[in-house]
Amino acid sequence: MLKNTLLEAVIAGAGELSRFFNQSFKISHKEGINNLVTEADHEAERAILEVIKENFPGHYILSEESGEIKQDSEYKWIIDPIDGTVNFAHGIPLCCVSIAVEKEGEMILGAVYNPSMKELFFAEKGKGATLNDERIHVSDQTEVIKACLVTGFPYTYINIPNGPLDVFARFIRKGVPVRRLGSAAIDLCWVAAGRFDGFYEHKLEAWDSAAGYLIVEEAGGRVTDFMGQKFSPYQHRILATNGKIHDEMLDVINQRKEL
Repeated sequence: MLKNTLLEAVIAGAGELSRFFNQSFKISHKEGINNLVTEADHEAERAILEVIKENFPGHYILSEESGEIKQDSEYKWIIDPIDGTVNFAHGIPLCCVSIAVEKEGEMILGAVYNPSMKELFFAEKGKGATLNDERIHVSDQTEVIKACLVTGFPYTYINIPNGPLDVFARFIRKGVPVRRLGSAAIDLCWVAAGRFDGFYEHKLEAWDSAAGYLIVEEAGGRVTDFMGQKFSPYQHRILATNGKIHDEMLDVINQRKEL
């Protein structure tokens, strides 16, 4: 029932993305530069919440636009109705719906759907990860210097010591390809699918990473904070890799090693 509701909710949200994509819609600004929210974000969230509340009205919900709907429940739904809103607002088809289900502090289900590419990623704790119902696995790359990486940049505090620009420069000055897609949820799923070997970012919120990090782990990857500790979506920094380059990436990020 949980899995079916999750899939129904993510498809309902994606239907709103498809309905508004490359159409005219209202755009407003939240606090900060380029922190957009669109009419489609709100409509996608409405569609998602409608599905969840119909099936599990007593569950706790954390959603990017509505915030917390607190309930005394062991289950929490963590929702990003559009991850990659700037991409969406500019007609760039790298945007998705991301929804995770947490039970008693542990992520147990995650789904990420990019309707423009018709790619639905899904994972259930202990049962592996899939893309459109086909099993996926992380890559076999063993060296960072030969890896293809992906990252994102926050719109604030980008110039902090050992921050996003410093770490980015450390990789690209050695010729390591580092991409920026503009959607952390997609970045994580593409690590899970073996398209990227690693992903790191300095500032994510729970709705950005909750589903994707479970999908990476269930595809055989490793996800930690920048200190190599167990990852929690409620802290900002994330490193997700195929596992084989993880320790080396931690060393580079923390300036313990040069490539």
